[in-house]
Amino acid sequence: MNRAPVVSSNLLAVGHDPKTKVLEVEFQSGRVYTYAGVSAQRKTALLKAPSLGSYFHKNVRTSYPFKRLK
Repeated sequence: MNRAPVVSSNLLAVGHDPKTKVLEVEFQSGRVYTYAGVSAQRKTALLKAPSLGSYFHKNVRTSYPFKRLK
């Protein structure tokens, strides 16, 4: 999955596959996680949030099943 760089002190890049509803997040630490069941609307809201890290922690991190890739 292609990830696009984002401006955030916590997140480095974000990718999303609307067909499978998988969100892929690369953190500044280098770790990469996938989150299942994330809608395109939720991804858009994340990218438009004033603080991507805060939005991610409140609305994605604990709300969707995840898997660490790296």
